[in-house]
Amino acid sequence: MDTFLVAFGGYIWASMGPTAGMQYFTGYAIEKALSIDNVFVISLIFTYFAIPPAYQYRALVWGIVAVLVLRGIMIGVGAALVQEYDWILLVFGAFLVLTGVKMMFAKDESADMSENALIRFLSRRMRVTNSLHGEKFFVRQPHPATGRMVLWATPLFLALVVINVADLIFAVDSVPAIFAITTDTYIVFTANIMAILGLRALYFALAAMVHRFAYLKYALAGVLVFIGGKIFWNYVYGKVDPAISLAVTLAMIGAGIAYSLWKTKRAVPHTL
Repeated sequence: MDTFLVAFGGYIWASMGPTAGMQYFTGYAIEKALSIDNVFVISLIFTYFAIPPAYQYRALVWGIVAVLVLRGIMIGVGAALVQEYDWILLVFGAFLVLTGVKMMFAKDESADMSENALIRFLSRRMRVTNSLHGEKFFVRQPHPATGRMVLWATPLFLALVVINVADLIFAVDSVPAIFAITTDTYIVFTANIMAILGLRALYFALAAMVHRFAYLKYALAGVLVFIGGKIFWNYVYGKVDPAISLAVTLAMIGAGIAYSLWKTKRAVPHTL
C-alpha cells in the first residue's frame, strides 16, 4: 500500500513538477506522522467497546468512506477561505505555532473513554444493544416498553461514530498544516487522503506498536512550529524553498521516530 502511495507522489512530481512533488511528500509525511496519535485513539475506542479484531476491519473500511467525505468538506471550506481571504494563512500559521508549543509541553494523560461526552450523549439518545451482533451496525429487536420490533444500534456503530468524530478533531491540526505548505487543493486533498489510507491499511500493525512512538510528539511539535513559522517568513522575506521544507520535515519526523524506537526498545508489545 505504501509503495502505491509513494508512487502516486512520484506521479505528481513527474506530471506537475518538482515543487508540487515536494509539497505532496511534505504534506504526506506530516499527515502520516500526526495520524499515529489517531491510531492510538482508535485502538482505545475499539478496546472500550470490546470490538474484536475480526469486526474492527468493517468499522475501519466505513471510516475511510466517512474520512473521504469529511476531509473533502474541510479542505473545500479551507480552500474557499484561503482564496477569498489570503490573510487566513496567517491565522493558520499562528494556530500551528500555538498547537506545536502546546503539544511540546502537554503532559501525557491516560484517556478515560467512560467519561467521553460524545459516548455518553449517544448512549442516552440512541437505543444501543448490550452486545455485538456480528458485523452489523443495526439490528431489529423488541422495544422494552411496547414489544414492537424497532431498530437498535450496536456497539460497533457507536465505535464507528466516535472514530469519525475523533478523526474530525485531528483534522483541525492536519488540514491547516498542509494548507501552510501549499494552497493547491488537489495536492492538499491527495496528500491528506493518501496518508490516511496508508495508516488505515497498516492499522493492526501500528496499533500493536503505537506505544513505541512515545517521543514522536516532540518532533511533531517542532514540525508544526516550523510550518507555522514558515508562513510568517513567507509573508516577510519570501517563500521558503519546498526542498528545505521537505528536508526539515523528514529530518524532524525521522529523528523523532528513531529516538522513540531506541528509548522504547524494551517496551512490552501492546495487545489488540
